[in-house]
Amino acid sequence: MGKNKIRKWAEMEENTHVVQPRFEDVFRKDHDLKGKWKETFFGNNNPLILELGCGRGEYTIGMAKRFPGKNFLGIDIKGARMWSGATIAKKESINNVGFLRTRIELIESFFRRNEVDEIWITFPDPQLKKHRNKKRLTGPRFLNYYRSFLKENGIIHLKTDSLELYYYTLELIRENDLETIKNTNDLYSDSDIDDNLLIRTHYEQIFLEAGKKITYISFRLKKDKSVFEIKTDED
Repeated sequence: MGKNKIRKWAEMEENTHVVQPRFEDVFRKDHDLKGKWKETFFGNNNPLILELGCGRGEYTIGMAKRFPGKNFLGIDIKGARMWSGATIAKKESINNVGFLRTRIELIESFFRRNEVDEIWITFPDPQLKKHRNKKRLTGPRFLNYYRSFLKENGIIHLKTDSLELYYYTLELIRENDLETIKNTNDLYSDSDIDDNLLIRTHYEQIFLEAGKKITYISFRLKKDKSVFEIKTDED
């Protein structure tokens, strides 16, 4: 292991913006902060917004700066990447942002019913290999996880360069009769773009410079109805 990575891990351990539970402490168990993120971690009762697969935390940090009246929590398993956002949060004393290092598969161990107001999924792995739908962060497996803790009118946002993931998610929304709030297959050709959609990550900038279009969907789940899988060309 490189010295730089060891240094980053040590700094993450001391960073009060970061929560890093051990796998065995949350596997089929509730974390101590479950149901208490606002009052215990953030020290307020403001809305709680998650970014799943936050990587370097650029989007999480960007939203926290734009919306100081909301709490933002970036979630990822790769601590070396997350270190960047966590370090900025600490240096700039951005008190409405935090980072949780864990697997998304364990997310139900961290949040209680109606605890989360919004979820952002920005440029996730589209999982394009055959029969990988169950690994997609917008697939039924994960959407049903989110149902367990999103508020009644909670919103899910997907921003991606992957047309395959975009159209898959769009079809899943339609087949499950979910409410679509906004939908575009070319975000930056839209004349009416919300401020929070203008935040660009390192990878998004690379995609744009390569001429790729950025897609965006926001939608709501049904609290009383599970999301089911759709048939694809892979089936």
